[in-house]
Amino acid sequence: MPAAGHHALNNPLTMKKALSATGLVYSTDAGRMCPECRQPASACVCRLAKALPKSDGVARVSRSTKGRGGKTVTLVTGLALDEPALVQLGKQLKAACGSGGTVKDGVIEVQGDHCEQVMQTLAKQGFAAKRAGG
Repeated sequence: MPAAGHHALNNPLTMKKALSATGLVYSTDAGRMCPECRQPASACVCRLAKALPKSDGVARVSRSTKGRGGKTVTLVTGLALDEPALVQLGKQLKAACGSGGTVKDGVIEVQGDHCEQVMQTLAKQGFAAKRAGG
């Protein structure tokens, strides 16, 4: 004889209530659902509402070799842009310098010592840029 609570899990209505209490993760109608705003992932409003990083409006361009096996990278920090805009700007900077790079934690990294080229490109795009750290 099964336990009294066991029948509750087999009941589709009880199971549906349990799922709605924890949040819908996937719907066959809309696909993936955002756990915060409960909208389809493609129409999620909470990721758009995330605050932009604090910035004084000045992009700081510096050169670093720390933690990279002696390889030099040019860092661009202090831009108050969201992630997609940073990735796009990073692409443009890498193309202008003819090198690779990445965007990590709100910082654009361009491989090599390209501080002057990056500053010129940022100025052309209308960003106030200043040299930081030597």
